[in-house]
This record gives sequence, C-alpha cells and structure tokens, in this order.
Amino acid sequence: MDKNTVGEFIGNLFHSATITHFMHLQSKSYSQHIALGTYYDEIIELVDAVAESIQGCYGELITTYPQMFSNVSVTPLEYMTMLQVFVADSRVDLPQESNIQNEVDNIATLIDSTIYKLAFLE
Repeated sequence: MDKNTVGEFIGNLFHSATITHFMHLQSKSYSQHIALGTYYDEIIELVDAVAESIQGCYGELITTYPQMFSNVSVTPLEYMTMLQVFVADSRVDLPQESNIQNEVDNIATLIDSTIYKLAFLE
C-alpha cells in the first residue's frame, strides 16, 4: 500500500465536499443546488469508510495527506467529471481487496449519479 497515494485519494475526496458545498451555496439552479447538496452530504461518510477499511485491512494509519488544496474555477459538472476521472485513474493504485474496491465503487456511483443530475435535470 502506497500511503501517499491513499492519502491523496482520501484528502482530495474529503476536499471535494467543501468545494461542492461552496458550489451548492452559489448555485442559481434548484436542481444543481439539490444535486450538489446530496453529494456533499454523502461523500464524507463514503470516503471515511474507504479510509477506515484500508487502515483496518493493513493495520496502519494513513498519516500522509495533501498539505494544500487549490481553488476550483470550473462549473459543477466539469468538476464532477474531473472527480470521475480522478477516481477511475486512482483506483488502480489503491489496495485491490474487493471490500475496499466496493467502497470505491460506492464513491464512483455517487459521482456518476451527481453527474447525471447536473447534466440532465433542470
């Protein structure tokens, strides 16, 4: 297990809750407001489950997280699409135990559902 890779994955997804919360507060679209609210409400628990599963499986704490995060100046749909790619690219470097990958699947499902809502609901 590469602790830096895992820490970056966990840290970026925790940070996505803050970014989407800001987007939620700034949205002038009701459907966008609701979709982003659902995302930030659910992502923390899902990411926490991945972190706890990895730590329990490997018997080690994840102690290396990103020190800084950048601001995001894209639309909510573009941001969620970037997260979709990030999760897909990152998952191959994460632990491959099926239970951990299932937790990552739950995150991917939330992101996909949010993309659907942002792209098709008004």
